[in-house]
Amino acid sequence: MSPHLDSFAAAGTRFDMAFATAPQCSPSRASLATGRYPHNNGVMGLAHHGFDWELSPGTPHTAAILGAATFETHLFGMQHVSLHPERLGFKYEHPPGHEHGNATGHLIAESVEEALGAAARDQRLHLEINFEDTHRPYPRIPPLPFRGEGQGEGRERKVDIPAYLPAGAEAESEFEALHVAIKDMDAAAGRVLAALDRAGRADRALVIFTTDHGLAMPRAKCTLYDAGLEVALLIRWPEGGAEGGAVRPELVSNIDVLPTLLEAAGVPPRGGIQGRSVLPLLRGEAYEPRQAIFAEKTFHSYYDPMRCVRTHRHKYIRNFETGFAVEVPGDIQQSPIFRADPSRYSSDRASLVELYDLEADPLEQQNLAGTAAVQAVEQRLSAELWSWMRETTDPLLKGPVPSPRYRQAMQP
Repeated sequence: MSPHLDSFAAAGTRFDMAFATAPQCSPSRASLATGRYPHNNGVMGLAHHGFDWELSPGTPHTAAILGAATFETHLFGMQHVSLHPERLGFKYEHPPGHEHGNATGHLIAESVEEALGAAARDQRLHLEINFEDTHRPYPRIPPLPFRGEGQGEGRERKVDIPAYLPAGAEAESEFEALHVAIKDMDAAAGRVLAALDRAGRADRALVIFTTDHGLAMPRAKCTLYDAGLEVALLIRWPEGGAEGGAVRPELVSNIDVLPTLLEAAGVPPRGGIQGRSVLPLLRGEAYEPRQAIFAEKTFHSYYDPMRCVRTHRHKYIRNFETGFAVEVPGDIQQSPIFRADPSRYSSDRASLVELYDLEADPLEQQNLAGTAAVQAVEQRLSAELWSWMRETTDPLLKGPVPSPRYRQAMQP
């Protein structure tokens, strides 16, 4: 399904326990670009008209930091961090534009090929390349045909459906479509990697492939369950001493991407960066692993603030409002899986506190909060979460967080 990325991973390092700071696009992308949690970088919701979240003043984007360090900075595809991309620090913004659906991966790859072909060989480059092929809506593919003539043979399964989703024709159809989108994106990524090779930059280039959140499926995107937070993270840097074919089990967060880039580039980290470089893990050097990662959601379709801490063994979620058990954003509401049974996702939130044993319950179905067996674990993780919120000056500590639109409406 993804031969080019599989080959890329075999030559680089794959992180098996990589997580986003947020389970939706703009806040997570802002964390990637700033090395800061969403409530610290200012993007706590969607960064497009009608929502209007923006990076906080004094929070520089990767492009601005590297541009100031003599890198030539290029943006390809949709950045979705700001309504004002000219403020981010890119020297070149390549067409096609920055709205969902404007570009296929192959159009973006073509722009990358042209830029690499035109760049001076001694010019240090920073390329941010955003593929949209796997963003909904997926290509329309009919449900799988009924296989076999014998009674009881049933439907032949061509795709594996994650266990947190209901099995059936709707899920099979959606995942077939998603696989097509992944193949298209993989082919475009392959073109970019080949262009780096033709430009004589493949060995010396630090290349990072990642995703901004989990699958855009019900009970995944916009939730703090692993299905919403877990991301792909592949890094290749041959001349930098990165181990080829390594698989790392350490917990890493996407706020770790920017400090990794800066250390590799020899650029001193700017104040306010909360992530930490994983360069030692790439090189097989000594590294003090994280014992936990933290993640959050504040706004998406509506105000639904929650925070979580995840260790190797447990997930602790603190919801700050009552509401639906899970948010199903607008793009997913159009999916056949959701439309087949919307009531499956419309139950009320059963508890403001959630605690899951990820070894015994990887799908996070059995909330153990409040039970005697895990009382000590719950107390410890609760204390860790509140401590993190205090250390990072989380605005939730002062009460409900107003949206930019609300603040604008309240101005005299």
